[in-house]
Amino acid sequence: MPVSSSPASSGCPAPTRAGAGTWASAIGVVLVLALVAWVSGGCGRKEADASSVTLVVSAAADLRQALPEVARRFTLETGVEVVFNFGSSGLLAQQIEQGAPVDVIFSANESYVDELEEKRLVRSETRAVYGRGRLVLWTRPGSDVRVQDIQDLSLSEVRRVAIANPEHAPYGLAARQALETAGLLDVVAPKLVLGENVLQALQYVESGNAEVGIVALSLVVKGGDTWVFVPESLHQPINQTCAVIAGSAHVAEATRFVQFVNGTEGRTIMRSYGFVLPGESPLQ
Repeated sequence: MPVSSSPASSGCPAPTRAGAGTWASAIGVVLVLALVAWVSGGCGRKEADASSVTLVVSAAADLRQALPEVARRFTLETGVEVVFNFGSSGLLAQQIEQGAPVDVIFSANESYVDELEEKRLVRSETRAVYGRGRLVLWTRPGSDVRVQDIQDLSLSEVRRVAIANPEHAPYGLAARQALETAGLLDVVAPKLVLGENVLQALQYVESGNAEVGIVALSLVVKGGDTWVFVPESLHQPINQTCAVIAGSAHVAEATRFVQFVNGTEGRTIMRSYGFVLPGESPLQ
């Protein structure tokens, strides 16, 4: 099953201290169009009948590991294939507003889906919260730098701290809120390096461009124990929300995928990556 990511979630360009320009949105739209062309051309796929369906899903970068695993199970059960465009939620929503041919959006927060709903670009009856995200402090395995809590970000050995861009990435916004609530924003601000999305922030730490990342639990929970939770009391809840796009040509299949993610099999996978629904007991 083909899985693609937006340019912002692949590779590891030099860290930036400012938000990206509008080029990221334009490239993302081109990427989705290329995905559709690739699928309809049949490249790399076994021959299928004319009734086969491939869903194009725009998904927040923190889902880069969890959602493809759910999609593989979904395809085995339904025969419907799924391709992904991963990126920051704000830029994904912008692409949809500009007409990108997408069937479903999985946003890392509610506000971007709210905005799309106000513009009648999603089907309200399909809207659902699929998980509450968690922030963690992460250091790469083998690093000499270890942090026990958020206050440790003020230590001199922590020279750079990677977060997602708060202007369009929900995890970046939550990270900034946590730093501000903890009274650390002024101290840590000069150390911040901004990733286009939370996955890229993680990559900055992996590559040594930052000692610590404030990133999504879902990206590191299965990779070792070099992370600690950021208290949820320090930031607004990261209630992650999905919806079927109003212009989707595959509404029935797209709705079924949303339901599958929140169904028994999908929930088992999502919970293993740390995504719990409001009211469920959190991962400890």
